[in-house]
Amino acid sequence: MPYKPPFELTEEMIDLVSKIMENLGYLNSINELEKFPRLRRVSRLKSVQSSLAIENNTLSLEEISDVIDGRKVLGKQEDIQAAKNAFAAYKMISRIDAYDISSLLKVHRIMMSGLIADAGSFRSKGVGIFDFANNLVHMAPPAKIVFDNMRNLFVWLKTSDTNILIKSCVFHYEFEFIHPFSDGNGRMGRLWQTVILSKWKPIFEWIPIESIIKDNQEAYYKAIECSTKKSTSTPFIEFMLLCINDAIKDIVMNSRSHYKHISRQVNALMEVIDVYPQSTNELMEKLHLKSKDSFRNHYIKPALEAGLIAMTSPDKPRSRNQGYYKI
Repeated sequence: MPYKPPFELTEEMIDLVSKIMENLGYLNSINELEKFPRLRRVSRLKSVQSSLAIENNTLSLEEISDVIDGRKVLGKQEDIQAAKNAFAAYKMISRIDAYDISSLLKVHRIMMSGLIADAGSFRSKGVGIFDFANNLVHMAPPAKIVFDNMRNLFVWLKTSDTNILIKSCVFHYEFEFIHPFSDGNGRMGRLWQTVILSKWKPIFEWIPIESIIKDNQEAYYKAIECSTKKSTSTPFIEFMLLCINDAIKDIVMNSRSHYKHISRQVNALMEVIDVYPQSTNELMEKLHLKSKDSFRNHYIKPALEAGLIAMTSPDKPRSRNQGYYKI
């Protein structure tokens, strides 16, 4: 008989799915975020920093940004390595096969490289789930049945006709219940839910659900604990759907804020600027402009703020040799 994770479809789930679909409609498609490279970067950094913070990583959003950019950061080496690994894993989202166990193992190897000896392999010993206060919430199944449990879960993920939003939540809970790795299960479970959702709607690659989980960390662990006690993932599904909806609402609000920078003038600038640097005079000539102040205030400044363009000499913004290029 095919494996079927136990859960009940509730009115709250149906209502939340409806709200999520409505809020997704405001974003329309991934093309909206394609206009905002800075927003995409911040969203990814939020996903990484939040997921790691849940695991007691002490690096801030700004520090992780510095780590990714190759700048020196004062912090524990383990935290710095974890940040590099997680960012590399999240960069792979569009190329990951969400329904393949070998892909899961490959990503875990990247996520936990240099942190544990068995990165990229299922655990060989017993392991438990601990909450934010380091209390044991759940003792995972024996290591000898991990592979069979994971294989059954992936078969269900691939073949079930359950709504994808609910299915991703079920997978997340069941993954944490099985706890297939010696370490890194939390960050992998959160990442894999994003991977699953991104195969349905690519925009989920840029929606930092992890930041909402971090803000509700105690409720996250309680939802896992409650589901385990009731032998059904229903409480966890309802919690995660709330997180997904809140994360989408946040990205909608941030997108609208960024749209304020996309004026008629900025759109005109984006039509003539290229990936190779051009000077102020070259760009003004293409735009048929005479006033450098107008060009700077209405074209360059808002485009820089929106993260659409960059300067060749950002440390010398008034340099006569300054050039601008499309990011």
